[in-house]
Amino acid sequence: MLLHLTTWPEVETYLSDSTGIIIPIGSTEQHGPTGLIGTDAICAEAIARGTGEATNALVTPTIKVGMALHHMAFPGSMSLRPSTLINVIKDYITSLARHGFRKFFWINGHGGNIATLKAAFAETYAHLADLNLPNADQVQCQVGNWFMCKSVYKLAKELYGDQEGSHATPSEVAVTQYLYPEAIKQAPLSEDVAKGYPIYGAADFRRHYPDGRMGSNPSLATPEQGKQLYELAVKDLSNSYLEFLNQT
Repeated sequence: MLLHLTTWPEVETYLSDSTGIIIPIGSTEQHGPTGLIGTDAICAEAIARGTGEATNALVTPTIKVGMALHHMAFPGSMSLRPSTLINVIKDYITSLARHGFRKFFWINGHGGNIATLKAAFAETYAHLADLNLPNADQVQCQVGNWFMCKSVYKLAKELYGDQEGSHATPSEVAVTQYLYPEAIKQAPLSEDVAKGYPIYGAADFRRHYPDGRMGSNPSLATPEQGKQLYELAVKDLSNSYLEFLNQT
């Protein structure tokens, strides 16, 4: 069930059976010469929808712009500051908690969001306590990073080895190719690709990673592989969501 395609009476009925909800969060940032700028949001949204269908869970609209300040030297990238994203996350949770949602399962498609998500959860727990919302102490948040699912990670390593890299990876590009085959991009890629440099500001990032890739070879990606990775992510995250629902 997609929240934006339901009515309030339907949500009220849903809450009589479950207080769990899935929230996809991604990013809008460069993914090398062949990766779509919306890769992280596209993957998170599709996998969240698949997980919602598999578990009969409600899925919110996707947060499509995340914390990607280090990618801002590449045209088309967008970012929220960590403080801004914390407030967006806090407002998402607070709005839904007022209606009775208690279990917030975040499906994340961008590594740069992880630290901000954790900080936002701490801020939100304190904020809800200050509001004296009924059952505020029962609100719980959990993050499922689809690209870190054990089965996904295992298959990516089998398919791509060290050429998986850590950004603009063939695994995430493959998922977007499966979801949007009409948008597959082709461009020449140099055999030498930078890796191993720490991440600081945007200008420094582009200086060390001039084409946006971090140790990856996205030319290895295929839509067929993307389908496999998508299905593994949905299966793993569906199990994680159901386990989370049953935790006290």
